[in-house]
Amino acid sequence: MTDQPAKIAAIIYNPIKVDLDALREAITTEADAAGWGETLWFETSVEDEGQGVSREALDKKVDLVIAAGGDGTVRAVAEAVRGSGTPVALLPSGTGNLLARNLKLTLDNMPNSVRSAFTGVDRAIDLGVIDIERADTSRDRHVYVVMAGMGIDAKMIENTDDDLKKKAGWVAYVDAIVKSLRDPNELQMRFKLDDGQTKRATVHTVMLGNCGSLPANVLLMPDAVVDDGLLDLLLMRPGGVLGWIRVWTKIVWTNGVLRRTKAGEMVAGERRNDGDLHYETTKRFVARLSRPEVIELDGDSFGKAVAFKSWVEPGALTVRVPADA
Repeated sequence: MTDQPAKIAAIIYNPIKVDLDALREAITTEADAAGWGETLWFETSVEDEGQGVSREALDKKVDLVIAAGGDGTVRAVAEAVRGSGTPVALLPSGTGNLLARNLKLTLDNMPNSVRSAFTGVDRAIDLGVIDIERADTSRDRHVYVVMAGMGIDAKMIENTDDDLKKKAGWVAYVDAIVKSLRDPNELQMRFKLDDGQTKRATVHTVMLGNCGSLPANVLLMPDAVVDDGLLDLLLMRPGGVLGWIRVWTKIVWTNGVLRRTKAGEMVAGERRNDGDLHYETTKRFVARLSRPEVIELDGDSFGKAVAFKSWVEPGALTVRVPADA
């Protein structure tokens, strides 16, 4: 009887986001303890955020891909690994860690996250896939693991000062929010959910969510579930200053506090849709804008789009989570 070859992991890391020496020590220690072979290391760059090196890792038939970086690294790795069945482990870094938050993974204990990568269990989750049409009629396809959006959120991300974000984390978004709210332009679009009728809408923000939690315990899409085979749609059009106050109250208080209690869940559910916020669920969403608009995926700006089509791919990404999760 011959011994099975040792399993091999590949780590895709953003050198700006990680402490490389500490990471190498933790990876070596936990891989040896789990009986795995020598880990393959791949560094991301401005030219390759993670897609290319992840595909290179898959070509080497690795048993696990470990994403060590911010939300952009996780999204890029997911884009490359999508549908392959090879599990992805997350080593949260940076300020957002959106997917890790929604999976309720440990955010600030790197050694524990590394241990879970080698000893955890696999969980299949959905991916959002999006085709973006540009003003020159060209199209490009991407995935998102958390959210895609146009309007206030996309403008906020575009207005965020990267240097301030590195120093102050999510505090940097406050200034960006103020700048974005001063923009009087609304989104005018035609859209269709699944096989329904085409509708028209004028909104401040349109968002599609695979999962719904943001940093600071903000529950933007309270019914979004990462493995339900659905995308959650949010249309936002507050009326004036009072409208924005109502939106903030609903997201922070109703979604963030009331829905976490049994009594409040009934009240929150009854008042979910109103003139300021409207929620739907869908498997496919198509929209065309009256003019090019900024679009964001998982917290990164992806330029301007005149139209987009997005759909959910159930179970397209396998994520390694702690065995006791």
